[in-house]
Amino acid sequence: MPDYDFQSDVRPFSRVLDDIGAREDPKLYLGELVNAFGERGFGALMVFFGVINAIASPIPGSTTILGLPMLLICLQLVIRGDQLWMPRWALKRSLPRESYRATIARVRRPLHAVERLSRPRLGFMSSELAEVLIGIITTLLTLIVMLPIFGGNLFPSLFVALFGFGLMQRDGLLIMAAWLGVAGFCIFVWAAWELISRLFLASTGSLQAAWAWVQGLF
Repeated sequence: MPDYDFQSDVRPFSRVLDDIGAREDPKLYLGELVNAFGERGFGALMVFFGVINAIASPIPGSTTILGLPMLLICLQLVIRGDQLWMPRWALKRSLPRESYRATIARVRRPLHAVERLSRPRLGFMSSELAEVLIGIITTLLTLIVMLPIFGGNLFPSLFVALFGFGLMQRDGLLIMAAWLGVAGFCIFVWAAWELISRLFLASTGSLQAAWAWVQGLF
């Protein structure tokens, strides 16, 4: 498994992503990504897997597999791990570098835009306590991502990526936007559930009334 020095701690995140894709090795190992992102490991990999899961979400079963590394990362935020740890079997997992290039090409423009605007601010949003809370909510979001729900994993994956980008850049405004997005998503899910439940109860009541009418005929 190759180990390249991308000097990611002193270079823009988007540039590091491009350099990873530029390597000639046809396989991109998870261990290479962990090494490449350096001290940015937690946030950077949350961005990477969040984006990958968001793009792969329409493919049934893909997010169940891709969500496992993201779940490990988020859990380590909860327990305040000093360094990102991955099991050896996970570090040896790989994906085609050409697929990686295609994915990065699809998100390069919005990523550049967010990167240009982001900067360290609102430090309390990325404090130690805040990181634990982010770890808890992103763990829950990742569990949703891993469910076999067709197309239902898009927004949770993007929220994980936004939290990761905010942590990586120490940008409290991005983290706040992620929290607001999660709150809006929860309200939407609750409203949709209420609507479906009421429609179901209404249809059940209508069926019961119709059945009682039929029984009355006899």
